Amino acid sequence: MTPSRTPVALLFLAACGLFLSGCMADDAPAASGEHAVSVRVSEVTGGEAQEITLRFSGIVRSTQRATLTFQVSGTLRERAVELGQTVAAGDLLARVYNPALEPARDSAKAKLDELHTRHEQAKREWERSSRLHERGVVSEQNLEQIAARRDSLKASVATAQAALAEATQLLEESALRAPFGGRVEALLVERDEFVAAGQPVMRLSSPEGKEVEVRVPAYLLAHVAVDEELPVWSVQNRIEAPVLGSVVEIAQAGAIRGELHPVLVSLPINTLDTGEPVEVGITPTRESAMTVPLLSVLRSADGMTVFRVREGIARRVPIQVERVVGERVVVRTGELEPGDQVVYAGMTRLADGDAVEVR
Repeated sequence: MTPSRTPVALLFLAACGLFLSGCMADDAPAASGEHAVSVRVSEVTGGEAQEITLRFSGIVRSTQRATLTFQVSGTLRERAVELGQTVAAGDLLARVYNPALEPARDSAKAKLDELHTRHEQAKREWERSSRLHERGVVSEQNLEQIAARRDSLKASVATAQAALAEATQLLEESALRAPFGGRVEALLVERDEFVAAGQPVMRLSSPEGKEVEVRVPAYLLAHVAVDEELPVWSVQNRIEAPVLGSVVEIAQAGAIRGELHPVLVSLPINTLDTGEPVEVGITPTRESAMTVPLLSVLRSADGMTVFRVREGIARRVPIQVERVVGERVVVRTGELEPGDQVVYAGMTRLADGDAVEVR
């Protein structure tokens, strides 16, 4: 009986095998790639611009100002203005006395008159000799000598004129006049004191424009630009809103380590007073470090990567690891953006381009 049952059992097992193979063939596509891989994700943090306003101290000053000096030395004999007085352009401010200036001018004038007379005489002599030469009375050599003396005196007259102009100018420099209209800020020399040439005598400023100069580190020069508006606060009244000044000059960064560089800011009219202490705000923009979870970083033959999830699809993104900070990693990449989702759990079953289900 056993041999008679064996063919039936074999047929039954063959039929079951065909049925199971058909079922597996039907279910294979669903198991191969249609099911999403279950993963956990975390956001990429950082990369945002951070703005922190830094304040730098300065003093309001006039845009047009001058420290006045004499071009000649002497004793301050006259001072026509007082401290705080308003003057117009060309007004006499002070005068020094130098006993050598007037005689030098008079001597130069007398020398010029003498040479001018001699030159006129030489011209007349040449004209007479020229007529006599035509009649054969004066030789060619004598005529040439007279012409040379005439030309020499002409050059001497020009030299004397220059000397007289110089002496006259030096005498005029003994009077100090206002180069522009403004207010006397400081008187630096008292009457009857000796004043050397180039020594500061007084300071003059114009009320028409105001500015403030602040000195900043070299790295901040890249965060300001000409014509950019910067807030300016009054130190004496901090509760007031700042006025907006305009950058007019920016110094070039130097090679001296730790050197501060001037930035000049023009102020609006009728806002802050000259001599008032202020603070100028400069806001440098910095990007915070971009970080991802330490568990999301994968090492491969091509380098470090992470899986970024967008629209339910995971893609490998190359990264460069800079440093580890706690449980996160500071990375540098051109593809990741703040707020992107990266996989940190479930990566062992994940391949590039797989559909994922975020848990």
